[in-house]
Amino acid sequence: MTKKEAVKKELDEISKKNGGMLLPAIIVEYAKNRKTVLHSCFTWDDTEAAQQWRLHQARMLIRVIVTVLPNDDETEFRAFVSLKNDRYSHLGYRPMISVLEDEDLKNQMLEEALVEMIVFKEKYKNLRELVGVFDEMEKIIVTKKVRTRPLNERKDSRVSARA
Repeated sequence: MTKKEAVKKELDEISKKNGGMLLPAIIVEYAKNRKTVLHSCFTWDDTEAAQQWRLHQARMLIRVIVTVLPNDDETEFRAFVSLKNDRYSHLGYRPMISVLEDEDLKNQMLEEALVEMIVFKEKYKNLRELVGVFDEMEKIIVTKKVRTRPLNERKDSRVSARA
């Protein structure tokens, strides 16, 4: 059984014990047991965990800051964006205006948006009410010729590889 499968199994057990619901506090409590697979998915050193929490708070702060384009109709949008290449290089966030003004960076952002559309379609494919939205998304995806791996070939970053 893979780690991902083992984590899923433990989450299913927790869900069953709690009326079909998963609550983060209950997951953490369960994961305190060193014998569980979930235990390795968390940072148990309080100093390190506190630093990770502060970094998370900084990311949340960056994500909520908005700006308005000069000569625009006062439409607000995110002031900063994290491009995939920057995340892999640990470079952080760029001003959105800078990205929109640079053709290469703008194309990177567009490619990421198209990949997110594919992920959105996969996530909500069972909702028939969104078929029209999916059809329109597919037209854009095909037109832009997204270069991406199929969903089943992507590395699942949601399950931590901590030992």
